Amino acid sequence: MNKKKPIWLTSLLVLVLFGSLTLGGCTASTNSSPSPGNLSQTPVESSSTDTSSANMNSNLPKLEGTAKVKLVVNGSPIIMEINGNDAPITAGNFIDLVDRGVYNGLAFHRVVKQPQPFVAQGGDPQGKDPNFPVNRMGTGGFIAPETGERRFIPLEIKLEGEEEPVYNKAVGRQAGFSAPSVALKHDRGAVAMARSQAPDSASSQFYIALADLEFLDGDYAVFGKVIEGMDVVDGIEQGDRIESAEIIEGAENLQK
Repeated sequence: MNKKKPIWLTSLLVLVLFGSLTLGGCTASTNSSPSPGNLSQTPVESSSTDTSSANMNSNLPKLEGTAKVKLVVNGSPIIMEINGNDAPITAGNFIDLVDRGVYNGLAFHRVVKQPQPFVAQGGDPQGKDPNFPVNRMGTGGFIAPETGERRFIPLEIKLEGEEEPVYNKAVGRQAGFSAPSVALKHDRGAVAMARSQAPDSASSQFYIALADLEFLDGDYAVFGKVIEGMDVVDGIEQGDRIESAEIIEGAENLQK
């Protein structure tokens, strides 16, 4: 006979996973408890998280439709479907960075599998330097060569039944709401953007959900999913690198 977990035990587990979500640490260890604090990107300068300008979306890349991306990790492919229909700015940012070659050679600096599967996180450009310690990654973001400034994108969450996403604010449990009905959920294999406590602080770091993580819905922007190679994702360890990242379908849907 299956025994249900006591409600208090389930709540405690959520607190362990969720409690430090906004702290933004940069320690990465496959042996650490799965603290989502390391989902976040702590900006190098705290003042740089002031990204509340009403016009911040106007010059960002957008994906109109869908695209597919192939990552090669440990010699094997991971195919992602990127959803610009429900997350046009978040998806456009990712496709633009793939197109620029930003992710080639970068490490998965945060991989949490114990005490239960959580995330594999990468995309810190500081990893371009082979001498930069993996356990110090987690604070970097994309610096646009056109401006010399770090690119930030707004938190973008589309709710089911709505035509347009909600921007610039979290609508999930972390923000004090009940579980939202979002268009793009944190199912196993979901691809989403890491950020710091500031809603509009995501830049280049992304993570892949290693399990269903519905308690993150509405607080972090999902923009795609792994459709092939989830076994490869499951095998990723801290320090493994993205050997290559390329757009294999839908590049024409990227609007810069």
